[in-house]
Amino acid sequence: MEKNNLIKKEDVEYLANLARISLTEDEKEDLVKELGKIIEYVSQLSKVETKVTTGDISITNVFREDKVKNSTNTEEMISGAPDKEDNFFKVPRII
Repeated sequence: MEKNNLIKKEDVEYLANLARISLTEDEKEDLVKELGKIIEYVSQLSKVETKVTTGDISITNVFREDKVKNSTNTEEMISGAPDKEDNFFKVPRII
């Protein structure tokens, strides 16, 4: 049936139950094979040697200075709004 022991048909049935989906027997068998291949591939990736790199250390602080400036007047800001209520923009309810 399966050529790997990484995932079993019972595992697929359990996951399908959690996801609230119904699967045919053929779909379950296909998923056992496909998920097994995915798990094998991920396990191969974990064997890849990786090295930590530090990048270009010559970069200095790239942040800009904070500058204090006057904010826009609320009345002026909402003056062009198509619909407003008090000092707020009025938008359609989504939920």
